[in-house]
Amino acid sequence: MENYSIPAQTRIGHVHLKVSNLQRAIDFYVGLLGFELVTMYGDQAAFISAGGYHHHIGLNTWYSKDGGPAPQHTAGLFHTAILYPERKDLAVILKRLLDAGYPISGASDHGVSEAIYLDDPDKNGVELYWDRPRDQWPLDEKGNITMFTKALDVKGLLALAEVK
Repeated sequence: MENYSIPAQTRIGHVHLKVSNLQRAIDFYVGLLGFELVTMYGDQAAFISAGGYHHHIGLNTWYSKDGGPAPQHTAGLFHTAILYPERKDLAVILKRLLDAGYPISGASDHGVSEAIYLDDPDKNGVELYWDRPRDQWPLDEKGNITMFTKALDVKGLLALAEVK
């Protein structure tokens, strides 16, 4: 088979999640995380976005209404990653989660990005993150990206949420 490289401008357009309770999922993604409800598909699906896109996340109960979370030790989605435009935006959502008492499962500095980890109400993993500018990404002596996982400076990040 001939080598092929996907075009550099390709993006992940949206993710569609199976949820057990549509209203509870809307309360989390719209009410807590701040996505906009774009449209409903009856009482079985909702399409939400940031900034008026047709949808970044689809939520549905087509095969999962009143079901339990997916088993942890099986194949499937590890997490959905939501990219914030600026570090301050990540600080604001972290403060919002903490103020709401929402459980956070992790917080990491990956060199190229800073990330907050949590689960949605159906135990779907969610990563909230921002990317550092490319010229700040850590590189090895050959110019390859050298990602890592270190503790996130949560105090420093939260200080940005206080700046008006």
